Amino acid sequence: MPDDSRVRHRTGAGLGLFLALVLGAVLLTALPEEEDGREGACTPRTVSSWAAEGGLTAEFARYGDDASRADDWTGGDGTHSVRLPDGRVLWLFSDTYLGQVYGPPNPVGESFAWRDQNAPLVRNSAVVMSDGRLQSTLSAPLFPDPAPGQWRWPVAAKVEARSPGSSDKVVRVLLWTRTNGTYPWIYGVPTATEVATLSLPDLRVEGIVKVLDQQQVRDPERRVLFGTTAATGDEDWTYVFGGDDGQAASRPASKAYVARVPRDRLSEPDAWEYWDGGRWSAISSRMKPVLGDGQRKGVGSAFTVVRDRGTWVLFTMAAGAEGLTTVTSYWACSPTGPWRGPTKGFSPPLPEQRSSVAAYNPQVHPALGGRLVLSYDVNWLDATGTAAQSNLSRNVSLYRPRFVTLKLGSG
Repeated sequence: MPDDSRVRHRTGAGLGLFLALVLGAVLLTALPEEEDGREGACTPRTVSSWAAEGGLTAEFARYGDDASRADDWTGGDGTHSVRLPDGRVLWLFSDTYLGQVYGPPNPVGESFAWRDQNAPLVRNSAVVMSDGRLQSTLSAPLFPDPAPGQWRWPVAAKVEARSPGSSDKVVRVLLWTRTNGTYPWIYGVPTATEVATLSLPDLRVEGIVKVLDQQQVRDPERRVLFGTTAATGDEDWTYVFGGDDGQAASRPASKAYVARVPRDRLSEPDAWEYWDGGRWSAISSRMKPVLGDGQRKGVGSAFTVVRDRGTWVLFTMAAGAEGLTTVTSYWACSPTGPWRGPTKGFSPPLPEQRSSVAAYNPQVHPALGGRLVLSYDVNWLDATGTAAQSNLSRNVSLYRPRFVTLKLGSG
């Protein structure tokens, strides 16, 4: 297991999520009674093949290196996406570098594009893509800090009707609110899950609603933030997954939870229902994990879930040292589980300095359509924030998403 002290630096969203992801794994082996091989039935699912998605990776490199504007995105993590009704794709990021990028060589003579070490860093950003090409960065940060010492990280997003039955569409963005904390909460104390509403087509923030306040949960380890992924189970419900921050303190692994919300009602706190281990409940304090025991079993807080016919598939980083490089998956016949796995993992491409970097935060992107595309973020491992920031600045390609295309097969 990596030493926590190696991964402390100011890009908190990245390695805060990374610390959770390297610890996430489950070991469940029984096959479900539902497995029968029929079209649309629940069957074991695993990654049968994968390939680097070089075009998407290169597009983010092109856009990040573009020096025509100084207020553009040049690197970020916490990668999420949503397709808008007009065909554009909105990309959402957590901690983000803005500023200017300069061509190689960098100040120490290496053949990397680079940025100044004092380049602006904001807590969140959004970039718009049209016809496969990144076009513009919205005013950053898009989501303002809720209070001094607090910030918002955007996670999953979904296009909904403004209200049930309305023809007017908006974008709902789930947000994690965190508060400055002391060790071991060096990446912030989990505080609340919120939902922002963005207007269409101009993507203006209309309002932010708190859907789950966790400040009354005295033990920060037991606070749950929702929105690491949101999947449509059927036309009536959206299933929103979340996790606690057990890995940040005494417990070595996070637990996974799931809530469901009726269609077009993500921004209504009273519409949320939480799985309590036996049924759906409107009382959040009764929620029970669907995966993880906080010790030998668990997931990272930034896992992602997709539905493949009748099977639900969850992707996260592997357990232990493999969590620096290896993505693994689990499958279930219901969002509430039981979750089976882990299946055989795979190790996506890393930069040349692979001994000093880590992959984290795997996320599926249904917004890209027609194929199963998964992004992963890359960050520098180091003992001090100053050294890590220096390495991210001297090679801007490190702190950007990379992509792979997956194919799923039976067990």
